[in-house]
Amino acid sequence: QVQLVESGGGLVQAGDSLRLVCAASGRTFSAYGMGWFRQAPGKEREFVAAINWSAIGTAYADSVKGRFTISRDNVKNTVYLQMNSLKPEDTAVYYCAQRRNPRNWAPRGDPDEYAYWGQGTQVTVSS
Repeated sequence: QVQLVESGGGLVQAGDSLRLVCAASGRTFSAYGMGWFRQAPGKEREFVAAINWSAIGTAYADSVKGRFTISRDNVKNTVYLQMNSLKPEDTAVYYCAQRRNPRNWAPRGDPDEYAYWGQGTQVTVSS
């Protein structure tokens, strides 16, 4: 059974930084692409960032490009989201997710490509 556990959220001020961490277990982590998504109150879930299984390929939503960085440690079975220059519009529950199929080279932002999801961690950015 795959488990994804996010941590690192919190309440920060605009311009601050946070690093989200997602610890994975249950199948060979290094074989699967990972993604971060977020959902703000009253809004649809949206793609934030993705990384492929080998960490060579990454993809970002335009709204976070240049501010957020996704990375992974295939020894620690962990994926990270470094968030810099946070804005109030970044306020949301952030979820990590694991791709359905192994060894996909292209990182994807389509949530249907992801089979497993964490419980989420709240990020609140005050102005």
